[in-house]
Amino acid sequence: MEKRELYEAQGTGLVRTRKTCPKCGDGVFMADHKDRLSCGQCGYTEFK
Repeated sequence: MEKRELYEAQGTGLVRTRKTCPKCGDGVFMADHKDRLSCGQCGYTEFK
C-alpha cells in the first residue's frame, strides 16, 4: 500500500479514504480486512 492510496483529492483539499484509529488519533489508519478493521499500532479492532 502506498500513501497516495490513503487519500483522495476533492476540490481544493484531500479526503482520507480509510478510517483512522480512535485510540491513536489522526495519521494512524486502520487496516481493512474482510471481517474487521484493525490498527497495526495499538491492536484496536472493530468488527464489520
